[in-house]
Amino acid sequence: MALVLTALLHWSFPGGSAWGKYHTIAPLSTHRTPPGPRGLPLLGSMNLMSGLAHRRLAAAAASNRATRLMALSLGATRVVVSSDPEVAREILQSPSFADRPIKESAFGLMFHRAIGFAPYGLYWRSLRRIAANHLFSPRQIAASSPHRARIAAQIVASLDDGSERPVRVRHVLKRASLNNIMTSVFGQRYELDGEEREDVQELRSLVDEGYDLLGKLNWSDHLPLLGALDLQKIRSRCDRLVPKVNRFVGRIIEQHRADPTRDHQDFVDVLLSLRGNDSLTDSDMVAVLWEMVFRGTDTVAVLIEWTLARLTMHREVQARVQEELYRVVGMHREVTELDSGQLTYLHAVLKEVLRMHPPGPLLSWARLATSDVVVDGKLIPRGTTAMVNMWAIMHDQRVWAKPDEFRPERFMEEEIPIFGSDLRIAPFGSGRRNCPGKGLAMDTVVFWVAALVHEFEWLPSPEVDLSEVLGLSCEMAVPLTVGLKRRRPKNEKT
Repeated sequence: MALVLTALLHWSFPGGSAWGKYHTIAPLSTHRTPPGPRGLPLLGSMNLMSGLAHRRLAAAAASNRATRLMALSLGATRVVVSSDPEVAREILQSPSFADRPIKESAFGLMFHRAIGFAPYGLYWRSLRRIAANHLFSPRQIAASSPHRARIAAQIVASLDDGSERPVRVRHVLKRASLNNIMTSVFGQRYELDGEEREDVQELRSLVDEGYDLLGKLNWSDHLPLLGALDLQKIRSRCDRLVPKVNRFVGRIIEQHRADPTRDHQDFVDVLLSLRGNDSLTDSDMVAVLWEMVFRGTDTVAVLIEWTLARLTMHREVQARVQEELYRVVGMHREVTELDSGQLTYLHAVLKEVLRMHPPGPLLSWARLATSDVVVDGKLIPRGTTAMVNMWAIMHDQRVWAKPDEFRPERFMEEEIPIFGSDLRIAPFGSGRRNCPGKGLAMDTVVFWVAALVHEFEWLPSPEVDLSEVLGLSCEMAVPLTVGLKRRRPKNEKT
């Protein structure tokens, strides 16, 4: 009976059981707790994290009048969620939120030794320096430009099979994105047409399994009593996956070590060349390279599919992009990556797609409070997980005029940066934990979309379905199927 009464007492606090447990043992504070749903005793608001969690949390914040900062419990985990750009900036720019909460699956998949989840400190700062100065430096990005051009031509050729049947583009985009990452990270390439090579199939299988594991809500992360049971088999699946990853990536590292005279500098070569404080152990190199493949494969393909879906739906926007391509490129040659900087309207289109369909609307924003900190006048205790619902911010009518309307012109009327300095739209993060590969990702997306819209007219076949499914990324629930009509004769190429 005492346990039941204690559980009910904890549950009675705003935000639910995890917050109530804290307040019954913590010293009194002059700062109030953020408002929020109580959820269920012990379980809290775990239901809000199922399905389209970004939409569920946005609705909960609105109903609790807690869009600035909302408290909730995920089992034993205290959580705050902000759906406000000002409060989001407080969280993401604060040194008290420099860490990420480490999920069991992320730890099991070695990501605690990679840039995304490594604890804030000397090792993490070293990884960020390596990323900025070597892996994603302007020189390294420029050196890989010919490979992106080759893959763009392969995408066009794969889609242009001469038939008039409807084309499902996701498979081609994901193969192209994986090819791009394999070239940049491992220095390996393959053709998009024909059978996938065995090593590519193996890597695709590893990546798909990792996505599924990281995208699941793991009850063991929030309910300690279930930790030893592994009811969802996440721990056992991680244990089976990691040795395969170690063998795959370790084999490639050894191949590079055995041939130091290679003329192409990929990410493996860069890491092997590091000396002194920047040098990494083999196990750390495996973790860093695995994360590069893992994070880079999905985002580009997901964003391009959303962009093509919007261009297919909004024919007037597609026509305006093609008019811009005609002015900048003409019809006598292919698009090159050097053209991308002049395609201002296409950049506006991509910003609007990112606003409406951010690949990482919520979970990729999680931070961990490493000390007690006051946010928006509320005390956030050490050990609290903080999330920013960027999807909610980018669909808030107080922030954006007519937020549910697809209107790229809003970004022609006002220059709004997307790389983290303006929290009205920051799909790649902000502060210390922003995405180090954001520049390369955007360069790739702009170039490939430009190439596809330059070569083809995109026609709905059938109507475009904008339903979402949220895993590790938020992608189209129904893969985009289109009709394609050639705009340029095949022989008009440089």
